[in-house]
Amino acid sequence: MRKIWGRFTFARRREAAYQGRKALAGVGLNSARRSAMNISLFLEMAAESAPDRVGVVCDDKRWTYEELLEAARGACELIEQSGAQYVALLDESSEASVIALFGAALAGVPYCPLNYRLADVDLSALLNRIAPALVIGDDERVGRIAAGQGHHILARDRFTQDAPNAGSVAQARSYDPGHGVAVQLFTSGTTAAPKAAILRHANLLGYILGTVDFASADHDDAALVVVPPYHIAGISAIMSSIYANRRIVVLPAFDPKAWLNLVAVEKVTNAFVVPTMLSRIIDEMSGGVMADLSSLRAIAYGGGKMPMEVIQKALAIFPNTDFTNAYGLTETSSTIALLGPEDHRLAQASDDPNIRARLASLGKPLPTVEIEIRNEAGRPVGRGVMGEIYVRGEQVSGEYKEKSALEPDGWFPTRDAGFMDADGYLFLCGRADDVIVRGGENISPGEIEDVLLAHPALLDACAVAVPSIEWGEAVGIAVVVRKGHVPPEPAELKDLIRTRLRSSRVPDEVLYLEHLPFNEMGKLLRREVKKLFEN
Repeated sequence: MRKIWGRFTFARRREAAYQGRKALAGVGLNSARRSAMNISLFLEMAAESAPDRVGVVCDDKRWTYEELLEAARGACELIEQSGAQYVALLDESSEASVIALFGAALAGVPYCPLNYRLADVDLSALLNRIAPALVIGDDERVGRIAAGQGHHILARDRFTQDAPNAGSVAQARSYDPGHGVAVQLFTSGTTAAPKAAILRHANLLGYILGTVDFASADHDDAALVVVPPYHIAGISAIMSSIYANRRIVVLPAFDPKAWLNLVAVEKVTNAFVVPTMLSRIIDEMSGGVMADLSSLRAIAYGGGKMPMEVIQKALAIFPNTDFTNAYGLTETSSTIALLGPEDHRLAQASDDPNIRARLASLGKPLPTVEIEIRNEAGRPVGRGVMGEIYVRGEQVSGEYKEKSALEPDGWFPTRDAGFMDADGYLFLCGRADDVIVRGGENISPGEIEDVLLAHPALLDACAVAVPSIEWGEAVGIAVVVRKGHVPPEPAELKDLIRTRLRSSRVPDEVLYLEHLPFNEMGKLLRREVKKLFEN
């Protein structure tokens, strides 16, 4: 059955959200009914419950929820007229990313934001894999690198101007019920061609309906979104804020001064940052940059490992702000574990080393997912034992266009290594492929890096596996020295690790670098560091 545009009653939308929550609990709706819901429901509900509330602010332009819905409906018309099989966004974050996401959902084609930082040859290859697409954004670049692929190209300004005026004049308009793919995101492709990760409407609905209360935001609540649109964190931030009726304040490109200014001007209450962003914000504030941050009630962070020193500084600089560590993956529709504000406060204030260690954890699994730690044989291990993190739940896709990685019983192997402590807190040890195996002993790079970062002269550190004739693999470390500090001798760093950890963690090799390689989401490119030890 296809749903119809028009004025659904608020009660029907609220009932749909309720049914979605029942689906998460495994009652009331079978899988066929669950899959017949479209993520456009979030914007429709917001537009009916608060039509005049500002939904998006970008570059001083404000869009109400009613205007966003009208633009999304118009975008649906543009998509169908173009004959596109995908909607691609090649641009920074803006109102266009919101309109394109929901317009694609209404039209029943996947939304596929692309990494505009890719080299031309790599980007051309991705565009060819989704041809023909309606490509929004850098029209000159797409025309230059993807000529002949059959795309329909619109510059961002043209798209946001045309979409609000392209809606159907018919009294009723059918749209996609939500059986298919809502979002397709290409993986980073560090060691191979990027895979096309697929998120269906049911996965994204499972995440939002299981974690966000509808219309729960106060009238003045505002969420600052600065993560790239091609990352799952940016997509989930849009959906969760709209479902909560929260104003989205978009910062197209991160700059710490601009971030601080926007918090002050727009009275931002909630923000999501990656570790490198938070570090740069703290540096600006420590350097004397002032801003009125009294409105900022909550900061969530994720996307990469948060150095202990950075989060400790943040808790001191923002004493009245709640911090949450959110761990998730593209294939899980975003967050699957949270370390909440109270956990941060207790860990920061505690003298108990076990409780204090939680500050470096990912927190506990969401109630809507299951998490297991498994060994190389695929069997669950006990508390405190490192293995691979597996997850299962309604929001977990684990699906790629090439193939599905889900096991028959729904478990998804994340390829992240970690363990759970005695109290059920999840700790990340890095990618499973990054674990150092020395003489049969599994060594987490993170534990070595945490020790190194306790040294006052070190700004950053990375531990990787290096070849060893005796042990198969040994430890190599790359460190970045703070400006104005004397580089510590390798022997000093080895002694520091030896006194804090077992001798097997002492590095065989030490490199001094000007900076470590990170991607735009703050994830350490550990494989790039490993290459440096091969030279």
